[in-house]
Amino acid sequence: MKILLAGPRGFCAGVNMAIETLETAIRLYGTPIYVFHEIVHNKHVVDRFEKEGVVFVNAVEEAPEGTTLLFSAHGVAPEVRAIAAERKLRAIDATCPLVTKVHLEAIKYAKQGYHIFLIGHEGHDEVIGTMGQAPGSFTLVESAEDVAALPFGPDDKLAYLTQTTLSVDDASRIIASLRDRFPQLIGPPKDDICYATQNRQEAVRQLSQEADLVLVLGSQNSSNSQRLAELAREEGKRAHLIDGADEINPNWFENTDTVVITAGASAPERVVQDCVTWLTKRFGSSAAGVTVEERTVREEDVFFPLPKEIRNAAAAVQLPMG
Repeated sequence: MKILLAGPRGFCAGVNMAIETLETAIRLYGTPIYVFHEIVHNKHVVDRFEKEGVVFVNAVEEAPEGTTLLFSAHGVAPEVRAIAAERKLRAIDATCPLVTKVHLEAIKYAKQGYHIFLIGHEGHDEVIGTMGQAPGSFTLVESAEDVAALPFGPDDKLAYLTQTTLSVDDASRIIASLRDRFPQLIGPPKDDICYATQNRQEAVRQLSQEADLVLVLGSQNSSNSQRLAELAREEGKRAHLIDGADEINPNWFENTDTVVITAGASAPERVVQDCVTWLTKRFGSSAAGVTVEERTVREEDVFFPLPKEIRNAAAAVQLPMG
């Protein structure tokens, strides 16, 4: 069996920043520390922090007054920040800068009188936070089929934004449908879909051509991980989204010679290596054995600094960073 390890895979710069922010906050302030929603959408990451005393909450009111509350990488609406201030919480903002970019675009378009189509998935934390930047100015568009039912005309000022973790192909199809119906539509000068999402999708698209099976490491509520599995299937390959090696089904590997393994932007590298170990133990005793090959399609060197409030607090007590 040949295992192709897709690169890039796993943690992106935004996830690294959010996780390191929470780690540093624990060192500075101790636990419990409260986090509004999951810090990133990954079961292993969330479980690890819960064991360290982090409490994940779905409402700001669940954090006792005066405690520390961290906003997750997916971003929050201004209303959430206001409630945190009212409750005198020490608020730490770990929003990914690429999500913040979308928030600023939303505020700009709303102030200019545009109605904004947000291309994304209903209920996703990032979508809720983005639409909360300008309540009343948004309509969520989840598919190209939604476009025909939109109640707008040629005289309306219209703009679009996208969730950062979408399928590039799906978003392009929806944007094309919107432009066909609304020629006056404007959009951001640079795509909202983040570099990491695009790079991981490109790696899966290329490497799946050589594979019989694609394993995507990531949690079911991870949008970018779901898109990787969907993309592999669109390429005609069998694909499974799993949290770890304990979810592997041996029956998947019948008539399988080459497996691509990748990981969503919020999945830790250790779960990838656990799967490599599982496959090596399972198939390594055969005559041909198992070969493992790193295949990097695009290099990544993006880095996001920790939030200013954390950097300042760490510097004040001379806490080593990293």
